[in-house]
Amino acid sequence: MTQAPEDLRSLVCKTVEGMGYELVGVEYQGRGGSGALLRVYIDSVDGIVVDDCVSVSHQLSGVLDVEDPIKGEYDLEISSPGLDRPLFSREQYEKFAGSRVTVKLRIKQDGRRRFEGILKGVDNDDVLVEGEDGLFRLPLSGIEKARVIPEF
Repeated sequence: MTQAPEDLRSLVCKTVEGMGYELVGVEYQGRGGSGALLRVYIDSVDGIVVDDCVSVSHQLSGVLDVEDPIKGEYDLEISSPGLDRPLFSREQYEKFAGSRVTVKLRIKQDGRRRFEGILKGVDNDDVLVEGEDGLFRLPLSGIEKARVIPEF
């Protein structure tokens, strides 16, 4: 699953934020002949319940039907970010500094693609993650997927 193209993300953002929700992120995955998957993560100060997801799904489906940015069939999923929330933007990496995270890169760095540790923040265009084996500077543009690891 990868982040959605900017034009699609912009369309989703306009709709979601226009309804009073925070857009956490948008993932898009083409599935060959079986269509595609568009997953939208939303949040709000009061949290997200199923009715919020239903409302956004209904509104966004209408906008997507009219604008038709995805050719062919696709499934639309609306979700809260959950406890293991995904991280998409520089601002989110800064906001969740101090949290335990897991990060997967598109291309290997230091012989591996997966890193886990404490998110130290962002420096220039690098996300800083301190793991058991040191501090890693991971290029923000090279991150395929990152999530907060919930601690109880």
